[in-house]
Amino acid sequence: MKRLIDVLASALFLLCAWPILLMIIVVIRFQSPGPAIFAQVRVGKGGRLFTCYKLRTMYAGTANLPTHEVEARSVTPLGEHLRRFKIDELPQLCNVLTGDMSLVGPRPCLPSQTDLVEARRKLGVLAVRPGITGLAQVNGVDMSDANRLAEIDARYVRTQSLAGDLRLIWATLRGQGIGVDQVVSHS
Repeated sequence: MKRLIDVLASALFLLCAWPILLMIIVVIRFQSPGPAIFAQVRVGKGGRLFTCYKLRTMYAGTANLPTHEVEARSVTPLGEHLRRFKIDELPQLCNVLTGDMSLVGPRPCLPSQTDLVEARRKLGVLAVRPGITGLAQVNGVDMSDANRLAEIDARYVRTQSLAGDLRLIWATLRGQGIGVDQVVSHS
């Protein structure tokens, strides 16, 4: 049932939102050089690697690091807004359609985040598809504390249900967790 909802909701949203996404892509291209879609290898279900897609919010050439290790000055002016409202995540609906991700689940991490990957493996978190939104994101928890994040992700895996996923989607749409951006700020 979860997979069916993932596919139907993602396809419907992409069908309705493609003109807006296209406009955002054009603005990204005009604002700074580089591709508008950012592709990055992430860890998926079972520890399998996959390519995750996002709208590019940082300048081309920014180091391939977890968000909480990236300098705030790496984020483009438009990128700040896309990140604040999580619009940069919309291309991940394509990842949902291909089966690499789900609408709800633990956020996919980078393979270089070995502490988080191992903590998730030990707690059984890698048994599920990663999600565009999840329990940790709605509660404002980022990837800087691998053990805390893995424990919250494990709680999601143990208690996941259709009703729970719908509550997390609703919380995300209402803006819970929005505005939490963990890029490093050196003021």
